[in-house]
Amino acid sequence: MIEVKELGHLVLFVRDVQKSAAFYGDVLGWDVVIAARPGQPIAAFSSGRTHHELLLIEVGDKATPLPRGRHLGLYHFGLKIGDTDDELRDAVNRLNEVGVAIDGLSDHTISHSIYILDPDGNQIELYIDVADVDWKSDPSLIGAPVRPLTL
Repeated sequence: MIEVKELGHLVLFVRDVQKSAAFYGDVLGWDVVIAARPGQPIAAFSSGRTHHELLLIEVGDKATPLPRGRHLGLYHFGLKIGDTDDELRDAVNRLNEVGVAIDGLSDHTISHSIYILDPDGNQIELYIDVADVDWKSDPSLIGAPVRPLTL
């Protein structure tokens, strides 16, 4: 058996690497490790945890769009953005300022989440872990019913 130590990085195909790089860098605040430039249709980002956590590869505007609704493959990916609901409220304000629509807000008992879409329709969960919820002692909390979140 192979023991996975951590999720290392995520690679996304994107229509326009410049547009997507602006979203992940300017809106979500990730540090650029490799900047997109003519002749190099890729961009890489890191939060500082490792050499790169996100790689974007441009595939052009003729690429097949993501299907909506239930389908095989990636549903969404989560990015922890802090430890408190105040940080989630700040994120909502920032998203509103830059014109990024909120796709949903959820209380998962163990975490509180904001959902948004990137320029290519990939759903991203921006979340905080709820303090004092001991899911290690009670793993059933991980599967608790999802409730609406009011910030």
